[in-house]
Amino acid sequence: MLFYQAVLPLSNRTLSHVARIIRSHHRQNGTRWRLLEPGQQALMTLVYLHKGETFDNLAASWTVSRATAWRRVRETVTPLAEHAPDLRQALRRAARAGVRSVIIDGTVIPTWRILTRRGYWSGKHKHFGMNAQAVMDLEGNLLWISDALGASTHDITAARRWGIVPALRRTGLFGLADKGYQGLAPERVGTPYKGRDLPAWKRAYNREHSSWRALGERAFAELKRWAILRRLRGNPDYATDLVHAVAELNRIERSSG
Repeated sequence: MLFYQAVLPLSNRTLSHVARIIRSHHRQNGTRWRLLEPGQQALMTLVYLHKGETFDNLAASWTVSRATAWRRVRETVTPLAEHAPDLRQALRRAARAGVRSVIIDGTVIPTWRILTRRGYWSGKHKHFGMNAQAVMDLEGNLLWISDALGASTHDITAARRWGIVPALRRTGLFGLADKGYQGLAPERVGTPYKGRDLPAWKRAYNREHSSWRALGERAFAELKRWAILRRLRGNPDYATDLVHAVAELNRIERSSG
């Protein structure tokens, strides 16, 4: 078997943050001993999420069993995901920081084929996947991301399920969204005008609207730098924890930049 060194393009602050979460989790559960100390467990999890390594490869790199690698990663991802803010917290924090408008958008995270589940095929993207709704500020920074639903779920249906409009109303924020969200709440969520041969002022509005919304793609691009979100493996019920964990790690990386 051949071994090689690799670089993980993440900050020491992120590694330390994850290690602290692991130590706190161990204290809460009265854990006395683990085969891997928190720093190594944190590094293993970051490698899994950022590089998308299989558990077999992780086990070989850390000289542990495959089952141990799976348990240690799962033990880290779950409490890490719990640190991600919920929608109300995220929007309140943004409003206190002076944010007045946010971008609302959805993305489909690809998964392997799921034969036993309905609702995971995306007719738009032509692959199986999970729908995740997100709220970003006008600089493209991710504020919140939802739990994962089957990819067949329409964006406007998902936005209603997660209560995005009531949360915007409570905080006084205005949302910008694409045409797929038309009819969601015109007084609170602005969408482009549809149709051909639009008057000049509507075309100008659509151009300005599109330029702001394009920044939302930056947030999704940052998330999908983490290889685990380029194609999820395993049980789709675990997708929400993975998405939230990556979102929290992405927030730490931005704050350390």
